[in-house]
Amino acid sequence: MSTFPVLIAGQWRPSQSSGTFRVENPATGEQLPGEYPVSSWADCDAALTAATAAAAVLRTLPPEQIAKFLNRYADRLEARKTELVELTHTETGLPKAPRLSDVELPRTTNQLRQAAAAVLEGSWAMPTIDTKNGLRSVLGPIGPVIVFGPNNFPYAFSGAAGGDFAAAIAAGNPVIAKGHPLHAGTTRVLAEEAFAAVQETGLPPATVQLVHRIEPSTGLRLVSDPRTGAIGFTGSRSAGVKLKNAADAVGKPFYAELSSINPVVFLPGALAERGTKLAEEFAGSAILGGGQFCTNPGFIVLFASEAAEQFIAIVKQKFEASAPPVLLGKPVVRSLTEGVQALRAAGAELIIGGTPVAGPGCRHANTLLRVTGAQFLSSPEKLQTEAFGTASLLVIVRDLAEAAAVLSHLEGNLTGSLYTDTAGSDDAAYAQLEPLLRVRVGRLLNDKMPTGVAVSPAMNHGGPFPATGHPGFTAVGIPASVRRFGALHCYDNVRAARLPASLGNKNPNGKMWRLIDGQCSQGDVS
Repeated sequence: MSTFPVLIAGQWRPSQSSGTFRVENPATGEQLPGEYPVSSWADCDAALTAATAAAAVLRTLPPEQIAKFLNRYADRLEARKTELVELTHTETGLPKAPRLSDVELPRTTNQLRQAAAAVLEGSWAMPTIDTKNGLRSVLGPIGPVIVFGPNNFPYAFSGAAGGDFAAAIAAGNPVIAKGHPLHAGTTRVLAEEAFAAVQETGLPPATVQLVHRIEPSTGLRLVSDPRTGAIGFTGSRSAGVKLKNAADAVGKPFYAELSSINPVVFLPGALAERGTKLAEEFAGSAILGGGQFCTNPGFIVLFASEAAEQFIAIVKQKFEASAPPVLLGKPVVRSLTEGVQALRAAGAELIIGGTPVAGPGCRHANTLLRVTGAQFLSSPEKLQTEAFGTASLLVIVRDLAEAAAVLSHLEGNLTGSLYTDTAGSDDAAYAQLEPLLRVRVGRLLNDKMPTGVAVSPAMNHGGPFPATGHPGFTAVGIPASVRRFGALHCYDNVRAARLPASLGNKNPNGKMWRLIDGQCSQGDVS
């Protein structure tokens, strides 16, 4: 059986591997053709050497050339859409339409083009000029970036095409993509198109490289290597924390999305006013995509009442009526099962579901659990175990004081939502609970489910640990996401001819916003 190659130093070549693996169709359990290599350190070492050389060249290139690559790559992905969507559907079980072809792939190409526009405009780098002291500073490339792609967004967060990839390239860095083994073929096709765009636009051949899979020990060595500039990671908390610790030990910036249960609080007035509608809204969000979203609502706070019990009954009916979805692979089923078991062991009562579905393919029953507020407060850490999939924990609190105590024990999350009535009866409770939730989430929502992440400059797809490894940055939203992969370069008394164009007296494109002697300006230095 043939083994697919890796992309290193501008060549698709056989891997110096420590083993191989195969991809399964999660809907049928069938193994797909071909084997993929598990790269040894030799592959990673070669990729880092090539990326270091590429980084030196990228620093000298005009922004127009990097932007041209990003735009051309987006064009190439769209041209290969039909084949790509078919392959990804086979590898992940995700629907071809609308999910892959109409939502995620357009989002991915949009991200690439937004990154290109940011490169051309230039304000993302925050050029700052102090004429009195002869100081000028700007964000410049940080060096080779390792991007670990996740299982749940094969395009939009892919190591070879997603938001971290686009941001790292936009900042002028080469990327070494670590693909995800559940959709290795998809990542391979993305890398093929990225490399073709590299060749067409004249970027260094090692601007984009790909290894399909590595051993955990190799990953630790990779993120802590002196040649590594920064790391982007989307994946499990357990793996991410180990990698983060290795990177932190040697001072490497590690931008990670790790774990989030996305608390949603339904205040009493909201349930009394529109409880049926809210139950349907929550159930639809929880079931969407098999619950395999990092913003899936997994932790619901309800105030004990007849309205709350009616809400639970409607949600149970919706969960029962929805067929168990195809999950992304056996590891997802195993992780979901373990998460549900951990919640039950901590005292959660099972309302529905709770076990994998027998038969071919990867499925798990839609799952709903409940605890009282007092039970949660007796074991808050264990009852915040993430159950990644269609599984949510309902926390039934006695009163506002208990709700406040519950929120005070929450870990960091990507999102937090508060639902209130339109007549104002929930306003006082909102005023008490909002400050507690605000400091524990990256994105605060009102009267809206958290599922979905808009690719907007104002978006924060981040949050306090363990949602991410750094609460000051976002994985989605340009220009902020690009700045993660920049290093602050300061120039003191440097001659004008030796400065980067963005720090010269003349604004290089007339559009770039620069901070000149304390004033934001698109003009020249007077």
